[in-house]
Amino acid sequence: MEDAKYHSALVSRLINTVMSSGKKATAQKIVYGTFDRIVEKNPQSNPLEILQRAVDNAKPRLEVKPRRVGGATYQVPVEANPERQTALALRWLVDFANSKKGAAMQESLASEIMDAYQGQGNAIRKRDEVHKMAQANKAFAHFRW
Repeated sequence: MEDAKYHSALVSRLINTVMSSGKKATAQKIVYGTFDRIVEKNPQSNPLEILQRAVDNAKPRLEVKPRRVGGATYQVPVEANPERQTALALRWLVDFANSKKGAAMQESLASEIMDAYQGQGNAIRKRDEVHKMAQANKAFAHFRW
């Protein structure tokens, strides 16, 4: 495989996020095929840097967690843990790529990563929704513990 060429912790996490039913070899083919598609579109670029920037752009800084206080449930904004930020960004990229029907997974994942790299696309919209929800509920921030 092309493991040595694209070896990084982020690539391993992406492969594990893409993997379903324990089929790691299939997930690796999808991810490495995605990188090949990115290189086809941008020949002079490094797909690992594009993936890193795309994930950084899609990471949510804040999220809301439900807290029960006196019978009422409040959506309390909290800062997301860096590990969780990366996990959410990767999950959103893969889920939105998977929801594009009629296109190969490699092609849709490549387009989703390129969109996030450029600061647009579904994963960025999802991040903005999460931030908007946290902003709208900042009045309940004092329930944080």
